[in-house]
Amino acid sequence: MSAIKNYSLKIFFSAFLLLTFFSCTEKASSEKPVPENSDEITFISLSQIGGHLGNYRIIKATKDSIYLEKGSTSSKTHKEWSSTIKPAIWKQLVSSVNVKDLDHILSSLSIQSADGVDETFQIRTPKKGHVYVNAYYDTIRYKQLQALKDQLEAIIPKEYQ
Repeated sequence: MSAIKNYSLKIFFSAFLLLTFFSCTEKASSEKPVPENSDEITFISLSQIGGHLGNYRIIKATKDSIYLEKGSTSSKTHKEWSSTIKPAIWKQLVSSVNVKDLDHILSSLSIQSADGVDETFQIRTPKKGHVYVNAYYDTIRYKQLQALKDQLEAIIPKEYQ
């Protein structure tokens, strides 16, 4: 014997279950498509954090903007700066980075616990994110990150250097 005796309720309930089933499987099976150029850099971040006075400096750049914040926790100072980036500048910025070589760059241990300053790079592509802590110890492969760092420094105004 059926738990639902009313015939119209059976039809409504069956239709509801079918709609729910098809909507769930459609959403679950649809994955985020990978863009055509999955090696294109979409985000760059450089942070320098640590030291005796708790200094920090964080630079974040995307295709259309750059943002900087810097300060010191001991003196409770904080400055922010942001600007738009022209496509030509972004193209020049990312041209120094070979995405295929990023997997081979080695990070080092944090020196922040010994009152040192940690330098952290983050580089994102649609396919993968790369994070490097104190990669300057990898003297062979750090050159492209140093070039990227120099170009970021050139964009930032002198009063925020």
